[in-house]
Amino acid sequence: MKLTNKEFIKNIEKKYTFEKKPSVAVAVSGGPDSMSLLFLVNAFIKYKKGKLMALIVDHHIRKNSKEEAKFISTYLDENNINSQILTVNKDKVSKKSMNEARNNRYNLLTNFCVKNNILHLFIAHHKDDNLETFLNRKMAGSDFYGLKSISELSYFNKVNIIRPLLNFSKEMLLDYNKKNKIEYINDPSNFNLDYTRPTIRNFLKKSDQKIIKEINKDFENILFYSPYFIQMILEILLNNIVHVDSKQIIVSHNNLKNLNEITSENIIRRIYQFLFYQSNAPRSKKTRILISEMKKLNFKIYNVKGMIVKKNHDFLIFSRKSV
Repeated sequence: MKLTNKEFIKNIEKKYTFEKKPSVAVAVSGGPDSMSLLFLVNAFIKYKKGKLMALIVDHHIRKNSKEEAKFISTYLDENNINSQILTVNKDKVSKKSMNEARNNRYNLLTNFCVKNNILHLFIAHHKDDNLETFLNRKMAGSDFYGLKSISELSYFNKVNIIRPLLNFSKEMLLDYNKKNKIEYINDPSNFNLDYTRPTIRNFLKKSDQKIIKEINKDFENILFYSPYFIQMILEILLNNIVHVDSKQIIVSHNNLKNLNEITSENIIRRIYQFLFYQSNAPRSKKTRILISEMKKLNFKIYNVKGMIVKKNHDFLIFSRKSV
């Protein structure tokens, strides 16, 4: 599939549903990935006669992050693209880790969207990112669901998160930028081997084609079979629900505690996502502690990432707060 404005518009209209004259935002780091996505979405928005806002995050991790944000904003202004610089509060920058930066960025981006009635936020993750995430999670021992890696469409803080470039490689994005004379900057952290992701990226870059082919085949198998796995989880959950409303879900305790750990963990993830209206769920470690506690005779109550789990006779009550 070629990456052109025309093909992108055709593809995005086929996959997603938007309101008439949509208002959308694009997360822009200034790197080649986000800049290519921005200009692609800009072409789509012009076609739909909607509104676009480029959101640039000054994360306060590097000394020159403020200057980079201003440079990007000026460049976008020259190209008639509206932009807004969002600054991370310095009090929230303590570890200066990639995970902390990611959390700060998503909170800033989605909070801006909510305040400005923007329903859709575009993120520039691409095919290479997804493969790196797959390897990272495989090394960390993720289950079948986790290995599915980056989702093309998710929901966070009442905002639709859209990643339309997951079928396009980094090379294709660079080629698009070159053909359209789009300027961008390079983030030096992408080459810092003290971080896990750049290390994986470096490994893939130096690996021969046979290894790359095997990794891709492994990942494609996960993508193919994951819908069946998710369907199985949903069916087990539905067969064991006793009661459900917007505040709580009640399921059979005996049936849930007798399932294997992977199945139980994914059922708990689904319950959490339903109650909190978001795709993020508790980490596996916390969920597995809950599963272990559930099997104890004296289990009564447990709190996992704000979700209260109570045992009442032969039932488990999951809720956002004690009811």
